[in-house]
Order: sequence, then structure tokens, then C-alpha cells
Amino acid sequence: MGGVRSGRCVARHGAMMTRRDPPHKATPSSGPRPVHRRYHDAVMKSPTPQISEPRIDPPGSAPGSAGTAPVRLGAVSYLNTLPLIEGLEKLKDVELTLRPPSELIGELLSGRVDAALAPVIDAQLGTEPLALLPCGMIGCDGPTLTVRLSSDRPLNELERVRVDSESHTSVVLMRIILKRMHGVEPALEVVDGQSLLRGDDAPSGATLLIGDKVITGAETLADAPIQLDLGEAWKEMTGLPFVYAVWMCRASQVDAPNIDLAMAVLDRQRLHNRTRLDRIARTRGPEHDWPTRSASEYLGRMLRYEVGPREREAIERFYDEAADLGMIERSPTVWVDRQGVT
Repeated sequence: MGGVRSGRCVARHGAMMTRRDPPHKATPSSGPRPVHRRYHDAVMKSPTPQISEPRIDPPGSAPGSAGTAPVRLGAVSYLNTLPLIEGLEKLKDVELTLRPPSELIGELLSGRVDAALAPVIDAQLGTEPLALLPCGMIGCDGPTLTVRLSSDRPLNELERVRVDSESHTSVVLMRIILKRMHGVEPALEVVDGQSLLRGDDAPSGATLLIGDKVITGAETLADAPIQLDLGEAWKEMTGLPFVYAVWMCRASQVDAPNIDLAMAVLDRQRLHNRTRLDRIARTRGPEHDWPTRSASEYLGRMLRYEVGPREREAIERFYDEAADLGMIERSPTVWVDRQGVT
């Protein structure tokens, strides 16, 4: 695997340009500082402050040296990630780290992973540029099923919403939909979604939850008369698919051999897993407390994993909407494309 190489180019807003950055050098430090809490603060506020984080690589590692260090990948442990990562744990040249979505940006910025399947909004946060890798995503083209706003009152009357502490992209998406479609800008309160479903904090009012817990805690949420699927609402508003998470790396590392290798491995694994989605749903769904039939429908028909032109357009529209409402400071979108990969 260490010999996999290919030509690449970097795109900014669709304009292609060549890029060759000098190899990144590790920066000595006593240890990385967690940033996922600061990112939560960022997505809750308007406008969003920029967030910086020092680049710190493990001692003795060589991120730009194929064959001397494994490819380090960060992803989420939800069922919806398995079509992208199932089987990676068996590869000797891959280190796979699983974290909640909101923590992956910290893993990436601190240098603990080379690439992460991170919330798409996080590419617009922070002072260190990030590059998007079109070798896989988690998205939808209509209902999502696992990104849901539940409310016991009309949406145009909401004054406060409790939002899942594991979410970044979905919080911004919800704010856009509530403002554009219902004319409200409710205050936000971060909650532990699992604690809420255990009954530690009764889910009255309005609550945004993401991930497997939306299914496993469906009975707890069922009493709310209003159930808004954010993917479906975005489709109604824009006519576009929606992208929740995409593989990304630090822009300073786009020419590192480990990024070439990561893109090749992730492309291959995604294409392989696409041929066995029913098997993944059947064998792994119960581990996530999903009924097999629901898991198969979810992975095989509702979700999207391929980054195409419409998905790129949807990301740009999402960023533009967030910027127009003062939620982010818009920066150019950087894509890294491998030539010859379909």
C-alpha cells in the first residue's frame, strides 16, 4: 500500500490550480489541547469566531513519509459511517480512531489523525485552512432519519432548542432552516443526548438529536407532535442533497504521501462496501441496536456516500446560507482531487 501514488490537484470554488506545499515539520509541544468544546461555542454563536489550534504530531512520526508511519484516520462510531470505514480496521497500514462527530476536528487540528470524516461545517471554522477530500461523505437526498428536531410546539414559536452535544453541522443546518422557513432564531442549549434519552433530563420543549440515538430512543421522542427531519427540510428549501460530514485534512498536508495513500484506501474501501451494504446492515445493525430491516433501508436507500457535482453545490449553498445569516465567516472551499479515480 505504501507505493500507491497518483497525481492530484487542488480546487478552490471550482477553479483548478496546482499546489505543492513544503513538507510539514512536527512542532514540539507538551501535548495537544482539546478544541471540540470551543467549536461547540462557535456554532452556537453569531457571528462565529475563528478558532486556531497548534499543529502537533506524535514524537517520531513522519506524516509525509509513506512506509514509515501508518495512515491515521478519524471517524464516527455511528452505524451510518460503516459503509465508509468497515474493513479499515483490518489493514495493517491504517490506524482508525473513533470519536463523536464534534470531537473529530480536534483530532485533526492537533495532528493526531491525518484525515478525518469531520462535520462539513468545521472546514469553515478555525484559522488553519482545511481541505476536503472527495473520497467519501455522509449525506442524503431527502429524509435523513437520524437528524431530527422534535418539538411540542409550532416551530415558528420556538424560543429555545436543546441541541445534541455531539453535533456541529446539524446545529447550523437547524438554525438555517428555522430562520429561512419559520422566521425564528431560538436560543440554544447544549445537552447530552444520551442522558436526555435515559430520562436524566426530560425531553420537553424542542430538542435536536443526531445519530443512532434517534432510532434507539424513538419511543422517548415519540410524544412530541412535531418531528422535523432536517435532511428533508433542506431538500424542500433548496432542492439539493445535503452533506453532513466529509473526509478532510489540513490544507498544509495536501501533498503529504499519507494523504495520497489515505485517499486511495478510502476510495477503495467505499467502493467495496457499496457492494455489501445489506450484509453490513445485517451483521452490524444489531450491534448499534438497529432493527435489521431499518438498518438496511437506512444504509442502502436513504444515505449517500459519493461526492459528486450536486453534493459540492450543496456544500457551497450550505456555507453561503450560514455566512448570509452571520453564522460563519466565509472562506474559499478547497478540494483535493485525485486524477483517475471515479
